[in-house]
Amino acid sequence: MSEESWILSILSRAAAFGTPLLWASLGEICAERSGVINLGVEGMMILGAFAAFATAYTTGLPLLGVLVAAVVGGIAALVHAGVTITLRANQYVSGLALTMLGLGLAGLLGRGWEGRPLLHALPDLTLPGLAHIPFLGPALFTDQSLLTYLGFCMAIMLWFVLTHTRWGIIIRSVGEAPAAADALGLPVLLTRYLCVVFGGMLAGVAGSFLSVSYLPAWTTGITGGMGWIAL
Repeated sequence: MSEESWILSILSRAAAFGTPLLWASLGEICAERSGVINLGVEGMMILGAFAAFATAYTTGLPLLGVLVAAVVGGIAALVHAGVTITLRANQYVSGLALTMLGLGLAGLLGRGWEGRPLLHALPDLTLPGLAHIPFLGPALFTDQSLLTYLGFCMAIMLWFVLTHTRWGIIIRSVGEAPAAADALGLPVLLTRYLCVVFGGMLAGVAGSFLSVSYLPAWTTGITGGMGWIAL
């Protein structure tokens, strides 16, 4: 293998392996910008991974599995939001509890699902136009998962929203100066709820990538600490 092929292979696998980290990190960025730290990323990811695999295996529709994973991640995040925003509990304790709950619940529900092959996984795609970009094209835009491409788009979109839109200003204001934002009539609690739930949905999608695209299979502890790396 030539040096160029070796480098391209590394970049290609890095893009694939970095996809769940990208999705989970984007979700946590959104939550933290609103002023809420969620240490339950690992728990939401593994719940999303199991939900996606079980749905895809049962229905044969991997995209439906990704959607279900997003919903499950959002529900788990909603619990964290309720405990920390409404009940004003410690964010760190709540997040750690969510991680332990997610790991335990996924391990319990996943019994009997291990070793089953997923016949209908998300296919790898090649973007014809971008794949011809010198050097980076073959590595980043050839035989990559649909979620990898969508992750790139999500990163750009979230950057634009947070830095160039009124929504982004509201989110950052709520996170940096909630008292001032409240005095201006901005919906502090609602904004935080929406950001935390949205972050949980992205964490669920991150987990679904592992079980319906990267492996694709279900194993206990499939996330392997990726949620902590994303944090």
